[in-house]
Parts: sequence; C-alpha cells; structure tokens
Amino acid sequence: MRLQTIDWVFVVGFLALSLAVGLAVTRRAGSSAGEFFLSGRRMPWWLLGVSMVATTFSTDTPNLVTDIVRTRGVAGNWIWWAFLLTGMTTTFVYARLWRRSGVETDVGFYELRYSGRLARFLRGFRAIYLGAFFNIMIMASVTLAAIKIGGVLLGLTPVQTVVIAGAVTVVYAMLGGLTGVLITDFLQFTVAMAGSVAAAVWALRRPEVGGLDGLLAHPAVAARLDFLPDASDPALFVSLLLVPLAVQWWSVWYPGSEPGGGGYVAQRMLAAKSEAHAQGATLLFNVAHYALRPWPWILVALASLVVFPDLDALRAAFPGVDPRVLRDDLAYPAMLTFLPAGLLGIVVASLAAAYMSTISTHLNWGASYLVHDFYRRFVAPAATERELVRFGRWATLGLMAAAGGVSLLLSNALQAFQILLQIGAGTGALFLLRWFWWRVNAVSEVVAMGVSFLVAVYFQFVHGALGFAPLPEWRQLVTGVAITTVAWVTAALLGPATDEATLRRFVRATRPGGPGWTRVRQRAAAAGEPLPAGLGELPAGIACAALGAAAVYAALFATGAALYGRPLRALALAAVAAVAALLIRALWSRATRRLAVQEVETR
Repeated sequence: MRLQTIDWVFVVGFLALSLAVGLAVTRRAGSSAGEFFLSGRRMPWWLLGVSMVATTFSTDTPNLVTDIVRTRGVAGNWIWWAFLLTGMTTTFVYARLWRRSGVETDVGFYELRYSGRLARFLRGFRAIYLGAFFNIMIMASVTLAAIKIGGVLLGLTPVQTVVIAGAVTVVYAMLGGLTGVLITDFLQFTVAMAGSVAAAVWALRRPEVGGLDGLLAHPAVAARLDFLPDASDPALFVSLLLVPLAVQWWSVWYPGSEPGGGGYVAQRMLAAKSEAHAQGATLLFNVAHYALRPWPWILVALASLVVFPDLDALRAAFPGVDPRVLRDDLAYPAMLTFLPAGLLGIVVASLAAAYMSTISTHLNWGASYLVHDFYRRFVAPAATERELVRFGRWATLGLMAAAGGVSLLLSNALQAFQILLQIGAGTGALFLLRWFWWRVNAVSEVVAMGVSFLVAVYFQFVHGALGFAPLPEWRQLVTGVAITTVAWVTAALLGPATDEATLRRFVRATRPGGPGWTRVRQRAAAAGEPLPAGLGELPAGIACAALGAAAVYAALFATGAALYGRPLRALALAAVAAVAALLIRALWSRATRRLAVQEVETR
C-alpha cells in the first residue's frame, strides 16, 4: 500500500515537530544529569501522567490486544486489565513514598534501603539487568510491532523499518532528555488517540462489517464479546481471570505495572514537583490507560475477525510479509490498509507517535540506570555533569541499536509479553513488602531475581527439551511465583539483616507506616534515637486503591455495555464508578488532612 502526498505531509510534519521539540530543549537537558533524567524534579502531574499513558500506548499495544481478542475473546484482556490493581496500589500507597525517598532512580533505592557490598552489587547489577537486558527486550517487542506495520502499510523490510523508526526516535531522545520526552509524549498521545479512534470508526464502516450492529451480530464476533471468561470452562476461567486477579497483579514485575511502582513510572514520580503531583500523575495514568483507551483497539480487533477470519486470510492478503512474523497480531495493521488517503497519514503518524513515545521513554529510563547506577557509581565517581550527560547520550544510542537487533529475532507481541511475565514471576511481593517490613534484605532481592530468571529459562528452554508435556502459561506463572516467593522469604528470614543505621535512615526519609517497622522503632528509641512516627496513610491508601480499581473497571465496562447496546447496564456501571470516585475523594481528603497535621507535629 502506498501513502499519498497528503499522508506524507502528516507523517513527515509530525516527525519534524518531534525533532523540533528535542532541539528546543537540548541546551537545558544537557546542563546536568538531573535535568537530562529528572527534568530538575519540577514537572506537573498532568504532564507526567500523560507521559506515562503515552509510553504504555506503543505500537505493539494494539497488536497485542488484537492478538488477545482474536484468540481469546474480549475477556482475554484480563491478562493485562488485572494490572490495574497494581497501578491503584502504586497511586495510593507507594507514589508518596517514592517521592519522599529522593533517589535519582528506582535502582538507587537499593543503597537507601539495604547495606553492605551486596546492596552495592544489587544496584550495579539491576542497572545492567533492567537498564540493558530487560529494557532491550521491551523495546524489541515494540519495534517488532513497527516492523509488522511497516511491512503491511509501507512495504518496508524489517531492517528498513528498524533503521528508519529507530533513527528518528533516538535523535530527539539523545538531544532533549526527559523534558523533551515529556513534551513530545503529550503531543504524541493526542495524535495516537485520534488515530486509534479514527481506525475504529473506519473499521466499522467496512461493507463486510456492516457498522456496530453488524459487527456485534456476526457469528465470529458474538462468541467473543463477554467481559468475563466462561465459568463453565474451568481451564479458561482460571487462566484468564482467576490467576491474573488472584496472583499475577501482585506477584509479577512487568514494566509500567511494577508492584510498588518502579521503572519509568518511578522515574516520573521522582521527577514530580511534590508528593501530591507524583500521586496525581499515577492516578491519571491508571484511569486513562485502563478506562479510556482499550475500546478502539478492541473494536478494530473484532472487525478484523470478519475481514480476516484466520491466518490463511491474512497470508493470502499479504503474501509479501515475512512468514515468521505473520501471526494474529498482524490483523491490526492489516485493517489499517483500508483507510483512505489523508486519514491513513493521520493513523500512520499516530502509530509513529505510539512507537516514539514508548521507545524514547525506555531509552531515557534505561540510560538513567547506566549513568547514575553503574557509570557514576562504579566507574567514574568524579565525573562532571557534562561527562554524565555525554555518557547518557551514547548509552541511549547503544540501547536503540541493541533493541533493533533483538526485534529481528521475535515473531509476535504476545510471545514477548509472556516471556517477560515469566521472568518477573514471584518478585512482586518482595517489591511490595520491602517498604513495610524491615526483615526484607539484599539477599532476598538477589534470590528473587535469580530464581525467577532460572524458572523462566527452565520453562522456555529446558522443560520441553527433557520430554515433558508443555504446561499451560498460567501453570508456569503460578509455579514460578510459588518457587520464587518461598525462596526469597526464606532468604529474608535466614539472611543477614540490613544494618540498623541504614534502616533508620530509610525510615526517616520515607516514613512508612504499618507494623513492619515496630522492631526498628523500638531499638532506635532504646538507643536514644527515636524515629519520626510513620505517616498514617496506609489504611486509607489500601481502601482507596480498592475503590479506585472498582471505579475504573466500572467505567471500562460501562463503555463496553454502551457499545454493545445495553444502556441500562451502562448506566448502572457508570453509577458504580461515580459512587466509588466520590468515596475515594472523601477518604483521601480526610487522610490528607491527617498527614498535614502529623507533618506539623513532627517538625
């Protein structure tokens, strides 16, 4: 398919504007590492929140949702909808803790919370493990989606797509730092949302689809519309709903949905101008990510079942696409080939926006680890700010090159999603509890990382090679969680405790509540060094997190019910969302007033 002149005007104009933003803030971003990676810690909640949303709206996201809907129905999305529980917990429990910590990256947390050589090792190792290996895997899966879109819409080879898409993004990410990323994210999210809505509207206008009514009545679609998986099929119900809601959300580390916050979400919280702005940013992110965005993608995925009912139909329609990457997730870019001139340019620009917003964030985030937590901490402690920025820019370029190479080895977005879930299985509970239980130590962190990785390697490469029948993905996940959790809890109980001075410094900095620090407080008081009281927002935070999840789920399904032509159900769900939102406002306002009083009393 060829883009017309008007299409190229939209695409090239958007790319030029993104580069212009990077150029405009180059001097400011290059003034120091704090500016390049944290924007001077003065960013407002709305810009940070939109940036988080834009980052999670990548080129592989609609492909992933399409893959899920085509193979598992709408209810299959619980595999990522369940992470809303993680997000709301971060919003109301952990956002303020991160901002109080004052660290430069979430990996810097390790030397704030733990002590000794192992804490230093953890910081350096996690900087490489997350900033390079894990980060490259994420960017590779995003670039894989760009490869499929480039092949279907533009006739580009995988290598051509990697070179073109990566070059534009890496240039403005290297120039503008986090400030450039945040500003372009705002622009890119606006364009990306407009493009996804336009794609959904046009998909419904296809003659084969016959509008929304025709789509919902089609036999291939009607069986895939349920919000919840069929309870009469235990295997499906357990894998799609029970495990994600009961186990996955709290136990799995996944970028953008880290239990307790982390990665680029933590980077945004650390860049906020205050604790309240950090919290507001994460709240906006979770509402927009789960309640606002999914339905345009779902509608296109359902329409694709009518137009391209199976892989043979996709193969026949796109014989030039590399057979290695022809999977169900290709159906999303395939549906875009029907767009008319002008609208096609807007949608292609929106997909470029989705790609660039995600990749630029991951480049800056990953480089921040390599600069702060590896290069400056272990290689060049006396490096000047200019040297740190220069190293960060070279690290940005290296990460992009590595991600492009790995992307050529993958075949579908769901494959990458499942690999990453398994690698992080079982570590989530540790990330939740390390803020509230003094006994969690550096050894338990090392054990959790190592065991979860070895379990993932076993299931991916060893289990089948030994002749065992393959286990369902949910069984692999639960097994990995159980083994890893037992291993790290044992290490926490039997391993060496963090020294008292470090624990007290951590409590003074973050002031966590809950009973898990009682022993540390008692020892400090006995030694004549009483610690400030923990800020008492934990109970209200847990309640607000539960209410927030209820509100967003209700809003998500209210939209779905309205689209399905069920107005009474839509109104009832909207009422549930409104009531939950009002309760959150009342509870958190009361908790905020108590926090203010506690702050005054301890000064």
